[in-house]
Amino acid sequence: MPPTIREFPSLTTERLRLRAPDINDAEPFRVLLSIPEVTRFSNWPAAPKKAEVERVMRWMYKLHPSRNGCAWIIEDGASKIVIGAIRFNHFDKRWKAGEVGYELHPDWWGRGLMTEALRVVVSCGHRVFRLNRIEAWTLPGNDASDRVLEKAGFRYEGTLRQRAWFKGAFHDFRMFGRTANDPATT
Repeated sequence: MPPTIREFPSLTTERLRLRAPDINDAEPFRVLLSIPEVTRFSNWPAAPKKAEVERVMRWMYKLHPSRNGCAWIIEDGASKIVIGAIRFNHFDKRWKAGEVGYELHPDWWGRGLMTEALRVVVSCGHRVFRLNRIEAWTLPGNDASDRVLEKAGFRYEGTLRQRAWFKGAFHDFRMFGRTANDPATT
């Protein structure tokens, strides 16, 4: 990440506002993560406790100032209701790479909103943070997230067998990636 980037990159799309997280977002985020459909294909714990989510919110808030990543709260542009989150979980500064992750409330699924959010975050990653490579993983069976990534210009690159241990089991990671010279999506 270039050393000159200090101001948080708030982002907007036709229907969404992506803004910096703050501690007041802990409760809406806890509610979101308490929905089994949201955490089913993730390493988030089911029904996290208030203290756990407050810790996550502090981590998300500190990602940008620490220059180790960047997190956004996703709001509906019209109502300003918190509907999800998206973030670069970490930057590998040496390799100019970052990993993206996201969550969206099921009431907002099927409208192309996460694809819209991901496209603007990817653009920010390549242009503002100067990332060459952006990657993401999904768990087998999460076809909807696979489609979101593909619509945002990511390519499936292979499966890392038993890549991680969480929720009492090993999990395969379906890896997706895109580079700065991949075609932009519309």
